[in-house]
Amino acid sequence: MTGTRTGDPALPTGRSRRVRGRPLLYTSYAQDMALLDTRAKRVSAGALVLLALALSAVLADPALEVLAVAYVLAIGAIGLNIVTGYAGQVSLGHAFFVAIGAYTAAALSGLPGGDTIGYGISEIWIWLPAAGLVAAAAGVLVAPLATRLRGLYLAIVTLGLVFLGEHVFKEWQELTGGVGVGREAAVPALLGVRLDQDGALGTREQQLYLLMLVLLVVFAVAARNLARSRVGRAFAAIRDRDIAAAVIGVPLTRYKVLAFGVSSFYAGCAGGLLFTVSGYVEPGSFSLLLSVQFIAMVLIGGVATVSGAIAGALFISLLQPLTRTLPALVPVISGDTTQTPNVFQVETVLYGLLIVLFLIFEPRGLFGLWIRVRNYWKAWPFSY
Repeated sequence: MTGTRTGDPALPTGRSRRVRGRPLLYTSYAQDMALLDTRAKRVSAGALVLLALALSAVLADPALEVLAVAYVLAIGAIGLNIVTGYAGQVSLGHAFFVAIGAYTAAALSGLPGGDTIGYGISEIWIWLPAAGLVAAAAGVLVAPLATRLRGLYLAIVTLGLVFLGEHVFKEWQELTGGVGVGREAAVPALLGVRLDQDGALGTREQQLYLLMLVLLVVFAVAARNLARSRVGRAFAAIRDRDIAAAVIGVPLTRYKVLAFGVSSFYAGCAGGLLFTVSGYVEPGSFSLLLSVQFIAMVLIGGVATVSGAIAGALFISLLQPLTRTLPALVPVISGDTTQTPNVFQVETVLYGLLIVLFLIFEPRGLFGLWIRVRNYWKAWPFSY
C-alpha cells in the first residue's frame, strides 16, 4: 500500500504524497480519511458551491425564496437523517422539535411588551444557537424512551409528540399568538444589519438566500464529519444491531441520547430559520404533514447520506410549486382547504406514493440513482 512501483520516484523522507497515475493510492492515513479524498470530489464540490452562489445573481427573487426555504428544510432533513439514517432510531416527531426551535427564536427576537412573549434579541448568532439548544434539551428529555423502545413502538411515541405539541402551541397564545393569528418570526440580524431587508448584498431574497446557503454548508460539513467520527461509527453499530453493539462495548443509552440531541439541535435551528423567509409563524404549520415531509426528504434523497438529505429536500421543495399549479390545470382539484379534493391532500398522497415507489424500486433514493449513473460512466464502455 505504501510501496512504489518500478519507475516511480521515491517518496520524500518524512512526508507522504499521492503517486502520479494512481489517484486512489493513499500513502497516509490523513489522505484516506479526507472529507474530499479525490480530485473529482473536490472539483465537483467546488463547482456546486460556485453554481449555488451564482444563482443568487441569476434567478428572480421568487425563485431564490423557494431555494432559501429548501436549504433550511435540508438542514432539518440532515438532522432527521442523523437519528433515523445513521443511528437507526425511527422518529416521526421531527415537526415537534422544529416548532420548539421556531418559537424559541421568535420569542427571543420578538419585541418586548407586545401581545406575545418577546425579548428583543434580534442577533442571529444568539437566537439561532439558542433555538437549537432548547430543541436539543427537549430531544434529550425524550431520548430515554429510545433506550426502552424500538421500531414501531418508538415511532408511535415520537408521533404522539406531534399531536401533543400541536395542542400546546395552539393553546399557548402568549407564545404563539393563537390559531389563525400567529406571530412574527425571528428577525435575522447580524451585527445590527437586518438581512431580511434590502442591503449591501442585494435584495431581501438575495441576502436570505446567501445566509441559508452558508448555514447549509456549515451544518452539512459538521454532519458529515460527525458521521465519519467515532460517534458516527457508534451510531452505525447501533443501527445495524444494537445488541451486538452493546456486546462490543458501545454504551447504547449514551449514544441514543446523543443522536436525539444532535438531531433535535438541527431541527431547532431549521425551525428558527424556516419562517424568517416569510416573516410569519403560525401554530398550524407544525402538523403531521411537516413530519411526513421530512420523512419523505430522507427516504427519497437517501438514508444515511448527507448529500441525499439535501437532494431530497430540494426535490420536495421544488415539487411544491408544481403541485400548487394543479388547480389551474385540473379543475377537479381545489386550492381551498375546505373542499375535497384539494391541493394539500394531493401533496400528502404524492409524498406517500413517492416514498413507496422509492422504497420498492430504489431504496437508496436519489443518492442511489447518482451512484448507478456514476458507476456506469466509470465502467463505460464495459457493462460490468
